Amino acid sequence: MTQSHTSDTSNSCYPRAPGPVTGERAGALTPGRSTYYAGQVRRYGGPEVIELVELPRPSVPPGWVRIAVEATPVTAGDSRVRAARVPTGMRTLMRLALGWSGPRQGVLGVEAAGVVTEVGAGVTAWRPGDAVLAVTGARFGAHAEELLLPADAVIVARPAGLGAVEAAALAFGGLTATHYLRAAAVKPGERVLVIGASGAVGTAFVQLARREGAEVTGICGAQNAELVRQLGARETVDYRQRDVFSDPAETRQWDVIIDAVGETDYSRARPRLAPGGRLVRVVCGLLGQLACSFQGRLRGHRVIAGVAGERREDVVRLCDLAARGELQTVVDRVYPLSEIRAAHERVDSGRKRGSVVLVRG
Repeated sequence: MTQSHTSDTSNSCYPRAPGPVTGERAGALTPGRSTYYAGQVRRYGGPEVIELVELPRPSVPPGWVRIAVEATPVTAGDSRVRAARVPTGMRTLMRLALGWSGPRQGVLGVEAAGVVTEVGAGVTAWRPGDAVLAVTGARFGAHAEELLLPADAVIVARPAGLGAVEAAALAFGGLTATHYLRAAAVKPGERVLVIGASGAVGTAFVQLARREGAEVTGICGAQNAELVRQLGARETVDYRQRDVFSDPAETRQWDVIIDAVGETDYSRARPRLAPGGRLVRVVCGLLGQLACSFQGRLRGHRVIAGVAGERREDVVRLCDLAARGELQTVVDRVYPLSEIRAAHERVDSGRKRGSVVLVRG
C-alpha cells in the first residue's frame, strides 16, 4: 500500500475543497454520452479565465485509446501556461509555441490517472478496464473527464495498491526530479541542497536524491520542515529566517544545488558550490539556458537547465516505487473538476505542499 502525506488531518483520505458535488458530473461518465466536461482556458490570465465547458465527445481513431480520467494534478506548469507567466526571455517563444492570446490547446493538464474505456482499431496493448497513468506532455488535455491519446504515448499500467490520486500526484515532480538527478549524476555521499523542498517537484527531489545515497538539505518554510525531514532531508533551512547564499556566516558547500522554484542563479550559488559542483535550474530564463553550457567551467562547476524528458521507463519505475511504499506522494488538497478555478488559486498562492489534484465531479 502506497504511503501519502497530506496537509490536513481531516477524517477523509485527502483534504477536499468545500462544497457539494452533484449532478451528472459527480459520477462516472454515462455510457453513450455525446459530451464530456473539461476545464478550458481561452485566454491567458488568472484563475478566473478557466471555464468548465461541455465538449463534444469524439470517436476513438485507429491506434488511439480513450481514458476516463479519475484524477489529474494542477501543476505549477499548468499555472504558468494559464497565466503566460514564464521565465525572463521566454514569453514570446511560449506564445509562438502555445498560442498568442491564449493556449491553442485550451484544456491544460499533462498527466492523468484513470481507466481505459475504449480502444481504437489495431490497439492490442490496452483494453477496456485497464487502470493506467498517462503523461500527455505538450498535448495537454488531462483536465477533463476523459482523454484521447495514441496507444503508444507515455501510458503505463497502474500497479495494484496505487490509487488514482496518489498516481496523479506522482509523475510531474517525479519525472522532473528523475531527469535532473540523472543529468547531475548524483553519487552516494554527495551533499545536495534542494531549494523549494516542500513543493511537488521539491518533495520528489528530496526522496529520490536520498535514494541515491545523497545527504540532503531542504530549503522550505518552517511549517513544512517536519514533512521535508520525514521525506529524507537530514536538515532543513527556513528561507524566511536565513538565506544560505547571502549569510556571511554560512561557510558550507554542496556538491549539487537544485533550484526547483527559480530563486537563484549561478552567480549567487557559486560560493556555495563545492569543487566539481553542479547547479540544477529547474525554472530558468532564456539567457540562463543559453549561458548554462559555459557557466562555471573555469571553476570546475556545471550548470544544468532545459526541459525535463518524459520516458516511459521512468514512469514505470516511479509507479513501482510508490506502490512498494518507497516513494511517498504528497497531496496538498483534492478538488472536484467543477472547482478547477479554486485548484488554480491554491497553486497560485504559493502555499501548497506537494500536489493539488483534481478528481471527477
